[in-house]
Amino acid sequence: MYLTTDANSLLVYEALASEVRLKIIDLLDKREMHIKELAAELYLSSAIVSSHVSKLQKAGLVSSRMKRIDGATYKYCSLSANYLQIKLSNSRDIARKVMELSIPIGHYTDFEAAPTCGIATREKIIGYYDDPRYFLDPERIHAGILWFSKGYVEYKIPNYLAQDQVVKEIEISMEISSEAPHINEKWPSDITFTLNGIALGVWTSPGDFGKTKGRFTPAWWHSDVNQYGMMKVLRIHSGGTYIDGQQISDITLEDVMWNTDQWSFRITAETAGRRRGGLTVFGRGFGNYDQDIFIRVYYE
Repeated sequence: MYLTTDANSLLVYEALASEVRLKIIDLLDKREMHIKELAAELYLSSAIVSSHVSKLQKAGLVSSRMKRIDGATYKYCSLSANYLQIKLSNSRDIARKVMELSIPIGHYTDFEAAPTCGIATREKIIGYYDDPRYFLDPERIHAGILWFSKGYVEYKIPNYLAQDQVVKEIEISMEISSEAPHINEKWPSDITFTLNGIALGVWTSPGDFGKTKGRFTPAWWHSDVNQYGMMKVLRIHSGGTYIDGQQISDITLEDVMWNTDQWSFRITAETAGRRRGGLTVFGRGFGNYDQDIFIRVYYE
């Protein structure tokens, strides 16, 4: 989950400001539990636990489902987010000029996809599982999720800056994960990011997450496939290339030839050894972040 210091993130901070709610998160990290089980573990009444769970749900940290067992109905709870990323306000950013773009994940201009693979809108699967031909279906422009065990997707990014304007930093954020047959939360995948043909660096996704349903993943989505990913923020500036504040290469803005009318951004699942590989890209209507590929270009 990606947080900032604005009011939209306040619900999360308030939800975490409780020892009881932190204990609930620890319990749900181990397994899905219903309200009465949580109450027994915490030595609290079900009513009090329900109140705490409600605050966690409003913050997007916990999700729930109703399940009937032996004629009784139970509210089962599970974690909706496993990681939190906080961007603290920076006074320098306020004065900087910025151009923002949101590119739907289905608006790729080139791709390669090997099974296991697939693509879906928020309403339905496009075509069939494990058939890369459907990555060319016209409905792909409405995609909310796509995945493959090996390959890449490439996007064109328009550069709307005037000739006398100079790029100082490019920021690209996206929700991604590995792609395993069914789900496997310990399935490392080396994912390479490329801008204008220049390899920016590699990030290793720890797994294909499916223990709990994504916060925005539709109800009809099957439980044995990808549910959510991790929000990754890629930054390229004069000091190098960074992911989530950690440097992954010495590639700078000058290296990627930004002064062109359009840029090509590619995300690649590298060929790797046994039990490694794959890429899932989440867009609007899927995962834990209701966004597509989001680009900020800071300039002067």
